[in-house]
Amino acid sequence: MNKVILMGRLTRDPEVRYSQGENAMAVARYTLAVDRRFNRNNDDQGADFISCVAFGRSGEFAEKYLHKGTKIAITGRIQTGSYTNKDGVKVYTTDVVVEDQEFAESKNTAGSSDGGFVPAGRPAPAAAGDGFMNIPDGIDEELPFN
Repeated sequence: MNKVILMGRLTRDPEVRYSQGENAMAVARYTLAVDRRFNRNNDDQGADFISCVAFGRSGEFAEKYLHKGTKIAITGRIQTGSYTNKDGVKVYTTDVVVEDQEFAESKNTAGSSDGGFVPAGRPAPAAAGDGFMNIPDGIDEELPFN
């Protein structure tokens, strides 16, 4: 099984190119900075920089919506390859081929003010000092869980 799940931030805007031919397809390349959980020196957390490539509609999505600093979660597979560069040196590559990508934080968290879901006819709840939203009185019977 070849399955990868990553969450991180884009290090720069995706580089998008289109294949040539009658049915041109978007090919988006970007690097994801993924935090490490542990560091041997117990210093800064550190990060891994993982090359990702998205094809077709996923590539078009990346071109339209993703930009430097966006936090996303992706699933995909690892693909290795190699080529010989102009100096005659064989270069080995490892990329994550993106199968699914989605935003991992709301627009509010990312710094915009129009990203939270608010039910129709209700005012947006204000954020409490602890970062959680206050739930308005009388909404208990509308929640789908107890």
